[in-house]
Amino acid sequence: MGRERRCVLKRELILLATVFLTTGVCVAQVPAAVTPGPAGEVQAAYHRVKPNLLKAAEKMPEADFQYKPTPDIRTFARIVNHVTEAQFHTCSALTGATFDPKSVPSDTADKATVIAGLTASFDLCDKAYGGLTDQTITEMLTLGKVKRSRIGLAWGNVSHDNEQYAELATYLRLKGLVPPSAEK
Repeated sequence: MGRERRCVLKRELILLATVFLTTGVCVAQVPAAVTPGPAGEVQAAYHRVKPNLLKAAEKMPEADFQYKPTPDIRTFARIVNHVTEAQFHTCSALTGATFDPKSVPSDTADKATVIAGLTASFDLCDKAYGGLTDQTITEMLTLGKVKRSRIGLAWGNVSHDNEQYAELATYLRLKGLVPPSAEK
C-alpha cells in the first residue's frame, strides 16, 4: 500500500470518526422520552412549558403574589390560579374526570396553597397527556355544546399555558427577577 493511499485512508477514517462523534452528540441532546408523531409532539410541548410555570410560581416571593402592575389587571396569584383552573377544565375533559371548582384556590390564598393547586392541576394533566396516542388524538369529546378533538384540547392547553407563562415572566421581570426560561 502506497503512502498516498494510506493518507487517503487516514483522512477518511478521521472524517468518519468526526461524523460518528458529532452525530452522537446531536442524538444525545434529543430527549429520549419524545415519541415521534403528533401525540409525542404535543406531549413534548407540554413537558417544556410545565417546569417554566412551576418555577415562575416558586420564584415569585410570597409578598408579591398579590402584585399587579396596574389596578385594572390581574394579580400574579390570579394568573397562576387561572392556569390551574384552565388545566383542570381541559385535563378533566381529556381524562373523563369531573372538574371540581373547589380545586382552584382563592386568589388571596397564600403562596403554598396557590402552588399546591397548580401542582395538582399538573398531576391531572400528566395523566391526560400521558394517555394521548396517535390513535386516540382524533377522538371527539363533547364539552357542553361544543365538540373538540383530544389533540385540539391538548394543543389549546399548551398554547394557553405558554401565553400565561409570558405574563408571569413579565411580572417577574417587573419585580427584578429573571424568568425561569431566561436563566443561564
